[in-house]
Amino acid sequence: MRGKTLLVVVLGFLPFCVEGVLAQATDSIQGYIYFNTAERLLRTRGNLKIGGYGGPHYNQPLSGSTRRQGILDVHRFIMLMGYQFDKRTQFITEMEFEHTNQVYVEQAFLEYRVNRGLSLRGGLVLIPMGIINLYHEPVVFNGVERPLLDAYLVPSTWREIGLGVSGLVLPLSIKYQAYVVNGFKSFDGQATIGGATGLRNGRQNASNAFAYTPNFTGRVEYFGLRGLNLAVSGYFGPTQSTLYEGLPRADEAARARADSSVVGVRMLGFDARYSYKGLKLMGQVYYTSLTNTKAYNAFTADKNGGNLGKAMFGYFVDLGYDLLRTADTDKQLIAFVRYSNFDTHFKVDELLSANPAYDRTVITTGLTMFLTRGANVKADVQWQTDESTDEWQTTFNTGFGIMF
Repeated sequence: MRGKTLLVVVLGFLPFCVEGVLAQATDSIQGYIYFNTAERLLRTRGNLKIGGYGGPHYNQPLSGSTRRQGILDVHRFIMLMGYQFDKRTQFITEMEFEHTNQVYVEQAFLEYRVNRGLSLRGGLVLIPMGIINLYHEPVVFNGVERPLLDAYLVPSTWREIGLGVSGLVLPLSIKYQAYVVNGFKSFDGQATIGGATGLRNGRQNASNAFAYTPNFTGRVEYFGLRGLNLAVSGYFGPTQSTLYEGLPRADEAARARADSSVVGVRMLGFDARYSYKGLKLMGQVYYTSLTNTKAYNAFTADKNGGNLGKAMFGYFVDLGYDLLRTADTDKQLIAFVRYSNFDTHFKVDELLSANPAYDRTVITTGLTMFLTRGANVKADVQWQTDESTDEWQTTFNTGFGIMF
């Protein structure tokens, strides 16, 4: 049934991907190459560079027999700073303030530009998987909250320490990134990944991160058709475990225990964005294959684990339309609907039963109003399947977003 649903979604989505004009034309070199805030700063003139994005949110639950309180939250505000040492060498850092009381470093990398087609980059980088992990500013996507799919399967915002290359190959209409990075943490005395939260709690985020085996990640975007951006992303490598620390090479029993705490990760993603006049489409598909899950579940059964699936799958399709369609493209009123489904127990090993609560569906519909380029106000209603009762949870969300 899932395969048929995916086929219908893909076949229904592809006919729109023929021609058009990308809405955010000034975000690109030729009209349909996307850049996030950090990438914009890299292309801004001057030595000292400043950017930012974020916004406050109001979330009001509407379902249930009793009234539940709403939550007002300055969800995140982010400041970026960059410094250009010379025409080839730049540094970018991104500081994130969440809920007014949490501070994170989201990016911090040094880039050396060999030419337009090749730059060397090292430091804390965003893993180039999918749209939202790279382009998660609130003026990029519809809806107040980021798509929930990207909290579990990618999981956004996912960043690690790495070294790699990036660039534009304009004759081929290609934008690419490729890095060697440290992997997910799967065990630190307790299991850190599983069916309930997917790989999310395995992110190390450059906080005393450790690495025994490097991982590889890469992304290629194609922008050769007018109004269309297509991309393929990948991530491959084993997770990391503290059990390897100080492990004698001759201790085979200890080595076997350590090996049982590690999972192989193979993640693939496809995404597409398309715009034609007032029509705006966005879609993502992810598939993650995990190896050694039987041994991992057995080893972590009494260590807050034991329920990791051997495959995860998810997708969303977002359809929007600009109701204003005025000559002033900076002002838009976008009505949208987004359908999302993701399952962290898409496949399980023979010793584990798939938990239907981990197969989640989310439907979101609402309005995004751009007051000007880089500033919008949003409101939406979101229906999400309840993990415990298999009923729908309904939430009203509103807020504003900025990006500069």
